[in-house]
Amino acid sequence: MQLPPDPLDLEEFRRNGHALVDWVADYLAGLASRPVIEPVAPGEVRAKLGERAPEHPEPFDEVLADLDRVVVPGLAHWQHPGWFAFFPAQTSPPAVLGELAAAGIGVQGMLWSTSPAATEIESHVLDWLVDLMGVPQSWKSTGPGGGVLQAGASTATHTAMVVAREQCRQRTGAPAEKMVAYTSNQAHSSLQKGATMAGLGHIRLLDVDSEFAARPAALAEAVAADRRAGLEPAFVGSNIGTTGTAAVDPLRPLGEIARAEQMWHHVDAAYGGSAMVCDEFRSCHDGLELADSYTFNPHKWLATNLECSVMWVADRGPLISTLSVTPPYLRNPASESGQVIDYRDWHAPLGRPFRALKLWFVLRGFGAEGLRRMIRNHVGWARALAERVDDHPRLERIAPVHFALVSFAHCDGNAATDALAAAVNADGRFYVTASEIDGRRFVRISVGSTWTTEHDVDALWNLVAACA
Repeated sequence: MQLPPDPLDLEEFRRNGHALVDWVADYLAGLASRPVIEPVAPGEVRAKLGERAPEHPEPFDEVLADLDRVVVPGLAHWQHPGWFAFFPAQTSPPAVLGELAAAGIGVQGMLWSTSPAATEIESHVLDWLVDLMGVPQSWKSTGPGGGVLQAGASTATHTAMVVAREQCRQRTGAPAEKMVAYTSNQAHSSLQKGATMAGLGHIRLLDVDSEFAARPAALAEAVAADRRAGLEPAFVGSNIGTTGTAAVDPLRPLGEIARAEQMWHHVDAAYGGSAMVCDEFRSCHDGLELADSYTFNPHKWLATNLECSVMWVADRGPLISTLSVTPPYLRNPASESGQVIDYRDWHAPLGRPFRALKLWFVLRGFGAEGLRRMIRNHVGWARALAERVDDHPRLERIAPVHFALVSFAHCDGNAATDALAAAVNADGRFYVTASEIDGRRFVRISVGSTWTTEHDVDALWNLVAACA
């Protein structure tokens, strides 16, 4: 009689692990032959699952086979070379291996003492990024600031808003319901959600200029009006790469207003921040020294998989004083010495995975030069695509191409624009998204999948031109 599989058998794990890595490699290699979006109806995936959880261990071969039978037919393939929708959600072989190693090690990095390597590698890798991206040196862990890996840029933004609320309360005594947050009307929805979660009473969505960047004059006017109304300005959110058009807000004048009005200035560079590994994009950072916090997503455009979002603060004191709660069971000599970082004080959750390991693997696996080459390729292909849009008689680009996002509309109006996006997606080889600003529909083509090539961009253009 054959014994059931033992899930703790390490030799069996070794064999299964090899089989799974082979499966992942085959999956990635075969993506171009699949539709970007699998044709699946609501409930179809669940219908393939058992009514109850298995009572007895199942052979791993059966589990692996269900990746092909159940999982893959129900996916949107974000790693597909024809993925041009939303923004990238990159991964790469070094990142996958880093995630595997972190899962196998299985530490909980809430305190330095609960896994010193998890804390110190995270601090060190984020200090590397300070140099690679040209952000202020004072943001290194050796200075007054420091960096932490959050689950996402939304989490970083929500955290910054909570700190802003407490700083405003301590300074003015105002209740949260009288506090105001300000950001561009093109900012990510996480700013509005964050204001709600932080209990801020008001959020002002500022008018933008012809390139969809926030107008400093609009901020100044809104602040003055709110002060006259007895409200307390508390937070300014600036953007480097908005979702609709990748617009870049002018950090210096916005930061000067924030500083003069004693507001917290947070920079959301979730998309555009990765490009700062290349010197030629750093004009977007003019005035960055005036920011109080900054976030960007390596899991968007730096070859690292979810969840991996960098948050830097210029001064970690307000962050830690806002979020630190120390029950007796978390006290330990290392923390009380003041010589270590305890990242549980840098965000809302207590528990935290070893997120830095995959980012460390990526930085070592690609090298800075390899990451710069990837970014520059994507930007170059996007700009060439934009030139083709500009030359097409029935298409009109609606925004500058700051990074690798091309936003354009059909000259015949909204219905024609939506029909164009639908026709491209119906082909199956590519996936794009449509959006809307001030009632005008437009198509977004985001170049940035890890596996996208110049050939894929050319083929997408040929389809767009044929459908236009």
